[in-house]
Amino acid sequence: MNPKPTQAPVQPSVVLVGVDFGHAHFDGELEELGLLAESAGFLVADRVVCKRKAPDPALFVGSGKADEIKMLVASSGATEVLFDQALSPAQQRNLERFLGVAVNDRTLLILEIFAQRARSHEGKLQVELARLQYLSTRLVHRWSHLERQRGGVGHRGGPGESQIELDRRMLADTVKRIRERLEKVKKQRATQRKQRDRRNAFSVSLVGYTNAGKSSLFNALVKARSYAADQLFATLDTTTRQLYLGDAGGMVSLSDTVGFIRDLPHSLVNAFAATLQEAVDADLLMHVVDASNPAYPEQIAEVQRVLADIGAADVPQLLVFNKLDALAPESVPVDPVGSMELDGREIPRVYVSALTGTGLPELRSILAQTAGKGRRAEASETDPRFLESEALDDPQPL
Repeated sequence: MNPKPTQAPVQPSVVLVGVDFGHAHFDGELEELGLLAESAGFLVADRVVCKRKAPDPALFVGSGKADEIKMLVASSGATEVLFDQALSPAQQRNLERFLGVAVNDRTLLILEIFAQRARSHEGKLQVELARLQYLSTRLVHRWSHLERQRGGVGHRGGPGESQIELDRRMLADTVKRIRERLEKVKKQRATQRKQRDRRNAFSVSLVGYTNAGKSSLFNALVKARSYAADQLFATLDTTTRQLYLGDAGGMVSLSDTVGFIRDLPHSLVNAFAATLQEAVDADLLMHVVDASNPAYPEQIAEVQRVLADIGAADVPQLLVFNKLDALAPESVPVDPVGSMELDGREIPRVYVSALTGTGLPELRSILAQTAGKGRRAEASETDPRFLESEALDDPQPL
């Protein structure tokens, strides 16, 4: 008797919705939301875009557009609707009742991807903290079917209110425990940084928009085997390796951090404070940019905004335009090494390809020079005689 063939699991399908409120960074094609949905394991069934001056208080998109979305859901067989903007708890609840399917927003989608990708104990704790903080705002009215039940003779209220209070208390206790664990992780990282400082290790942190190729570049520089893939948020956990740059630069500490994205939930920024602290305490930020993405100026601006939020705006930067191999011949710069103005500062920049290795020798040379200058500056602060020797070695012209 032949065994029955096993059927492949049905991939859930979603309808994407974006509302243009006149903001400059609006993604009219919902391309990034589609990539996020695919990264989370969804199949995009359809896309809906509309314009409004302000969100509808009840349905976010208004009743007419809600009717259109409902028909698309029915015709496509979608099991969920994803909005590109954040929804209020009331809007989410009203939309689910009206559409008859699950409704979620960009924030929860990013949280879901982070939950799937986190591998380390620290990463899982950080994602769980952000998820619980998000859910805590969604508790209201989740038990509305119990609100009018009475708890007993002569008592107002009932199991509805009791259940909400119980959930809030459980969430608060869990959040407190997770924060205590993350505080321990933060202290461990601080100890590790002190040890690196004692070794006089020049620290470099890779930052950038998600899918810019940070992990691929990290692997190419230090011959590591960190997971890298052509998808959003392929890696979440910070990885640190030693990079040898030759006699001029010696050894530097290179860290690969989590990628940024437009409208990154503040709860995630706060939850990943221990991880992002690597960027704050770095001597140099290697800001990796996807040179092949036409929207890279907006992505650079978004990374700069997040860096300012975490207190790393004043850390020196090096712009590394990655994916040179994906550029059209007419877009390839004549000089791969140069500089560009960013937030009123002149920032050095270099074009590379982590895939082919093009530009990596120039990148190593820049890192060696920067690390060498950083060590000399640090030595001059601790030993005044260093300044005297520098002056003797570099006499002023007559």
